Amino acid sequence: MNRRLEEIVSSPFPAPRNPLENEAHAPPRPAGLLEREDLPRLFDALKRAGYRIVGPTVRDGAIVYGEVGAVDDLPVGWTERQEAGRYRLERRPDAAVFGFNLGPQSWKKYLFPPRTRLWTAETRDGSFQVTPEPPDEGAPYAFLGMRACELSALSITDRVFTGGVVDPVYQGRRARILRIAVECGQSAPTCFCTSMGTGPGADGGFDLSLTELLSPGRHVFWVRTASEAGERLASELPLRPGGPDDLRSREELLDRAAREQRRKLPADRVRGLLLDHLEDPHWEEVAQRCLSCGNCTMVCPTCFCSTTEEVPSLDLARVEHWRRWDSCFNLAFSQLHTVSIRTGIKSRYRQWIDHKLATWHDQFGSSGCVGCGRCITWCPVGIDLTEEVAALERADPASRLPAAGGKA
Repeated sequence: MNRRLEEIVSSPFPAPRNPLENEAHAPPRPAGLLEREDLPRLFDALKRAGYRIVGPTVRDGAIVYGEVGAVDDLPVGWTERQEAGRYRLERRPDAAVFGFNLGPQSWKKYLFPPRTRLWTAETRDGSFQVTPEPPDEGAPYAFLGMRACELSALSITDRVFTGGVVDPVYQGRRARILRIAVECGQSAPTCFCTSMGTGPGADGGFDLSLTELLSPGRHVFWVRTASEAGERLASELPLRPGGPDDLRSREELLDRAAREQRRKLPADRVRGLLLDHLEDPHWEEVAQRCLSCGNCTMVCPTCFCSTTEEVPSLDLARVEHWRRWDSCFNLAFSQLHTVSIRTGIKSRYRQWIDHKLATWHDQFGSSGCVGCGRCITWCPVGIDLTEEVAALERADPASRLPAAGGKA
């Protein structure tokens, strides 16, 4: 790599610490087995504790996150078919409650809302007064159905929004959530969490975890806890002791999900690979396909680009200052003094993938990718970042990826 470039991208400052990592956690430990017919008791316990329950539900031909009030609101018996640029719901042959992977939305929308009013200014006595938006003091959320990769994404956004300059909107909402994980019993063709070390099993970062064990004549959930809040919740459930066979069933389930994954990234060397190929001709080839639509950034659970805008009243006596999601794929996003510094799609796609997979390490101490595969599924033209990295590596003399590209 060019020496000057290395000096620029290698920050001399330590990555921001995640203060929320000091939450009271216990090592994940089994709490017992919950029968399928007793799953409504989990909803009852959460409602008694005052939580607004949000989780996966079927709407508009996809599995999305929204408020759920009962088990029947969950996508019982549904699954997805995903590939690059393709997503379809279809019925399962069984009644699995969590027999799907990931839809287009992430939990980020509840902690870093797509549009947020930050302050209001009003004219008063020949001057003006600025009033910050009061903190959200509504009922806390229980996030039901967080996958392992999403728990990792939450840890990343914690560092982004609270590890350096603290975002009060995120911090206030984040401090009041309960995390209920659901381990993956299957992988979508677009998943590559195993190569990123973020799944399919949840090893921590949750309050309570469910593993759905479904076989003929048997439908139970292996329950684990990893915090005091999780233990309190488990104490209200009619759990019975599990045994070695249940533990073995969980391990077999996760092992099968891991083996199903065909895509991967060389997580240990992707940073250097990308920064050594900033002028590679391959970026021009990607630019010929990329629409610069920003779909990948909208569905990504860790992207955090935003912009602000003022919304005045018609009489100009009041103005509201709003923050809304933005994307580094938008031409105006890189505008400095009315001039965009990234005028071409080539430079905008390269900026996104280089930040996500390379310079994120320098800024936040980890990759910005958790291997969820949403950007692959929801790209209208099916651009696959694992394939793009593999194409660069195949052109590198030290290439070690198989000839099939990003797929193992």
